Amino acid sequence: MEQKKFDLNSIIGFALIFGIIMWMMYNSQKTAQEEQAQKIKQEKIDKAKKAKEVSTKQVLQTVVDTTVSDTAKLQKLSSALGSFAYSATLPSAKESFTTIENELVTLKIANKGGYIAEAVLKNYKKFEKNSGQLVELIKNNNANFNLELQTKDNRVLNTKDLFFEPTLTKNGNDQILSMKLKSGVNEFLEYKYVLKANNYMLDFDVRSQGLSKVLNTSKTADLQWDLKTYRNEKSVSYENQYTEMYFENDEKVDYAGRGKQEDETLEKATFIAYKQHFFSSILLSQTPIENVKVSSTDLVNDAKIDTVFTKQFKTTLPLAFKNGELDYKMNWYYGPTDYKLLNKYDKNIEDIVPLGWGIFGWINKLIFIPLFGFLSSFMGLGIAIILFTIIIKIAMSPITFKSFLSQAKMKVLRPEITELGEKFAKDPMKKQQETMKLYNKAGVNPMAGCIPALIQLPFMYASFQFFPSAIELRQKGFLWAEDLSSFDQIFKLPFNIPLYGDHVSLFPILAAIAIFFYMKMTSGDQAMAQPPQEGMPDMGKIMKIMIYLSPIMMLIFFNSYGSGLSLYNFISNLITIGIMLVIKKYFIDSDKIHAKIQENKTKPKTESKFQKKMREMMEQAEEQKKLNKK
Repeated sequence: MEQKKFDLNSIIGFALIFGIIMWMMYNSQKTAQEEQAQKIKQEKIDKAKKAKEVSTKQVLQTVVDTTVSDTAKLQKLSSALGSFAYSATLPSAKESFTTIENELVTLKIANKGGYIAEAVLKNYKKFEKNSGQLVELIKNNNANFNLELQTKDNRVLNTKDLFFEPTLTKNGNDQILSMKLKSGVNEFLEYKYVLKANNYMLDFDVRSQGLSKVLNTSKTADLQWDLKTYRNEKSVSYENQYTEMYFENDEKVDYAGRGKQEDETLEKATFIAYKQHFFSSILLSQTPIENVKVSSTDLVNDAKIDTVFTKQFKTTLPLAFKNGELDYKMNWYYGPTDYKLLNKYDKNIEDIVPLGWGIFGWINKLIFIPLFGFLSSFMGLGIAIILFTIIIKIAMSPITFKSFLSQAKMKVLRPEITELGEKFAKDPMKKQQETMKLYNKAGVNPMAGCIPALIQLPFMYASFQFFPSAIELRQKGFLWAEDLSSFDQIFKLPFNIPLYGDHVSLFPILAAIAIFFYMKMTSGDQAMAQPPQEGMPDMGKIMKIMIYLSPIMMLIFFNSYGSGLSLYNFISNLITIGIMLVIKKYFIDSDKIHAKIQENKTKPKTESKFQKKMREMMEQAEEQKKLNKK
């Protein structure tokens, strides 16, 4: 068998075939790379061409949300872009924020719209126990601030849809933030914020420059400010009761009604305040603004379900142009509704604290606030309430003494008054005349017991206004009460009782018990002091009803009120009972009073002008009665 020899031709053939294959693969790869490069190049050309064709839409998308797809909305926003398209080409034309803050408040201002997007109070926490969450008056788009402008070609510009350019500077401890919405290099609308150190109030200027060329300055620029107030307290219904809109209209501070929906038009407004019980958002203007429209809507229909927001406030302020430009000096206030703090600003905004009208307000401002402020400055709030109550009741004790003394005198005279009633049972007019003569001879004034009680009423009503407004009590505990500004729940009910609620508070129960014993002790004397008169209701029966009705009312209406007020009423009734027992035991002697009355009867009496007038009127009535019988 022959050995197979090495074939050179075969080797050359295989080498040529391998070379051809490699050459084909190389050319194929090169072609693919060239095609890919050409494709990428073409895509870039197409993108550039497309970008050029839709440049207007890209500017618009910089100004508005990219999610806008509705054609009608797109056309409306395109129209709104107008002369301020220049601002959309600036680096600030993006969703961004600038923060200014001091020791008290943190504010975040948005590029889009140029308004305050977040307002956080550093020294106050929400009601959740141990949550540590700070009070946030503005967050998550619960507020809206917009300036609606009219152009000369009848378009509408809304600043909330446009981007401002922020510039933050410092002047000492002052932080100055200029937000400019530009239609050109030197044409702009500016919001200027100035936040000072350790201050809740910041300066806010609204001005324009060079916009008279594009804006219709014969019409007003409508400033729209809306706010949905977040719940910050333990009881949403109690907080909502004291959440309301206040304003200064024509130099008078007033508030919108407390109905489900309230709308008003203000002639000349200098401030608008959205008060959230213990916190407020206030916009002030140095220039009175005419024809301001305000609206308040109650958002709490069911306290179990509606637990996030309390009220919806809306305001529209028409800003007038002066010499073709806007120029308004304003202020913002984001902080606590603290009477003493607000009073320091000297802008009448302290009047948003509901301390009562007339004499009730003066009692709170001149007595309650200074006295309680002094006591709470060096002791716990619960002890301060107790000592405050003791001081007030001791100061009122002379009036209480006069009231009890008058009741004692009337009680001594009751047998004689009853005798006159029986003697002149058929002649009421004569009975009244003889009764008045008896009072005059005995030196007793039947009104003496009513006047002291009337004097004490304003102080009682003032306390009902003072304690719910005292921010000092917020989140301050005493005994079992965790928060003296809210109810002191000791037991949670598995059901809801109409008017009463779904919990049991202890201080109202103690106050109800105290008022029951107080009325039980005094009702007998009052009934004895005032014998029944013909044609008049029987005071004895009325007092018996009130003995049980008053404690029940205390239990029902105070169960969801702030425990500080219930504590005050409990201590007040206890002290009144104590004073009454001391007066009866050591200062009022029925035998001595009777002897004094008998002595007074023997002394000649001169009628006062009032007594003389009353006697003459009765005599004339008696004469007229006799003539009518004839």
